[in-house]
Amino acid sequence: MSTSHMAKDKYSAQVKDFLRLESEALAQTAEQLDMAEVERAISLLAACAGKVVLIGVGKSGNIAQKIAATLTSTGTVAVFLHPSDALHGGLGIVAPQDIVIALSNSGETDEVLAMLPFLKHRRTTVIAIVGNLRSTLARRADVVLDASVDTEACPLNLAPTTSTTVALAVGDALAMTLMNVKKVTPEDFALNHPAGRIGKRLMIKVEDLMHGGSENPTVSVDASLLQVVQAISQGGLGAVNVVNSAGQLVGIITDGDVRRMLQRSQLADLESLRGDAIMTRNPVVVEPGMLAYTALQLMEDRPSQISVVPVVDGDRQCLGLLRLHDIIRSGI
Repeated sequence: MSTSHMAKDKYSAQVKDFLRLESEALAQTAEQLDMAEVERAISLLAACAGKVVLIGVGKSGNIAQKIAATLTSTGTVAVFLHPSDALHGGLGIVAPQDIVIALSNSGETDEVLAMLPFLKHRRTTVIAIVGNLRSTLARRADVVLDASVDTEACPLNLAPTTSTTVALAVGDALAMTLMNVKKVTPEDFALNHPAGRIGKRLMIKVEDLMHGGSENPTVSVDASLLQVVQAISQGGLGAVNVVNSAGQLVGIITDGDVRRMLQRSQLADLESLRGDAIMTRNPVVVEPGMLAYTALQLMEDRPSQISVVPVVDGDRQCLGLLRLHDIIRSGI
């Protein structure tokens, strides 16, 4: 084996070792956490009448910001407050009904400890995610969650790596458990993620994307071939709905239907062609209140993909057309 290959194998082995070290620390944390303290933390957070305030300095501050974002996006209002800012006026956002989650691996971070007397004065509950159970922070907090690790995933055992991974995992576990306690539904989650694909799939409905009203091209069952072609061209949607005298859908005519009819018809017969002879009867339909993502699946998950579908209500009144293109363009 060449020297370069040996070096590559050495590097990959180191990466695997560091990953294994962090995964083992997570497994250890799951075993070492005091379940009574965990229960208290979840009970307090679930009953919190205010907001959750995350504090931390340095790498712990970075982790605190991420936990705050996760809590907020999953149904628990949370903010990050830097301890230095808190001591210079930012403490005004902390109210008695709030809960503070303080992160510190050493448990002796000066800026965090400096906040504790003022939080106690406000009677604000403090939950500590800490790496040293004998620390000042652990002694003064109302609830203590053990995030201690044996060693950092750092050759010098200095850079915060394993400890920050464990602290983040503890915060994520709290957030996910709170989701269960609060019975957060996919729809609730989507309300906080309207711009993401998940949110769009759970929020955007057919009525948000369909072409209805004046944009809904329709023809009668006895429309001539020329009228059908004109309606498709004017609508610009590649199809036209066929309705009866009561406005109920009886079929759909697409560009493809017209082409196929022309191919199998004699020239002399074209003038006598009517809508009911060209249309696809009993087409796949969707309703306006249906999720657009569900409509997408109806159009795609079939032997022959559909590019446009009629939109009807419960009485099959024709309301419009929905194109596959419109769904895809929405980002679902």
